[in-house]
Amino acid sequence: MSFEKERDYQRCRARIEALCEGGDDQIAKMASIVGVLHNEMNNFFWTGFYRVIEERLVIGPYQGTVGCLSIEIGKGVCGTAAAMGETQVVEDVHDFPGHIACDERSKSEIVVPVTDESGALIAVLDVDSMEKGAFDEIDRECLERILAHVFGGR
Repeated sequence: MSFEKERDYQRCRARIEALCEGGDDQIAKMASIVGVLHNEMNNFFWTGFYRVIEERLVIGPYQGTVGCLSIEIGKGVCGTAAAMGETQVVEDVHDFPGHIACDERSKSEIVVPVTDESGALIAVLDVDSMEKGAFDEIDRECLERILAHVFGGR
């Protein structure tokens, strides 16, 4: 399974890099990333960005069911990732203190902070799955690598 997942991420990364190469609009890049990941990766039930706007996370491009309009930094999985500046891999969202349930069918989640070339937090990428334990170290490494390449962050 891990070999297949890594292969899928390599394919996604090549498509995303080709789509985003030379682009300077962050929202367009986010939309392209979401479109590729959501449609190419197994178990991606909800895939989207929350953008940092006036000290809050505000929904950006996404695919899946309706998401939360905004999230306070420090609240839920997305807000925790933003506040800590670290990827959050949650095996069972119902065990995460303060989890914000936008869709009760979500069982596991990964949230990756997105920084620009100056290191400033500009967004988080949020991916939910309907399966518990859907995300692991491979997801973390691959998603962090894709986002760093596209947005110039770390």
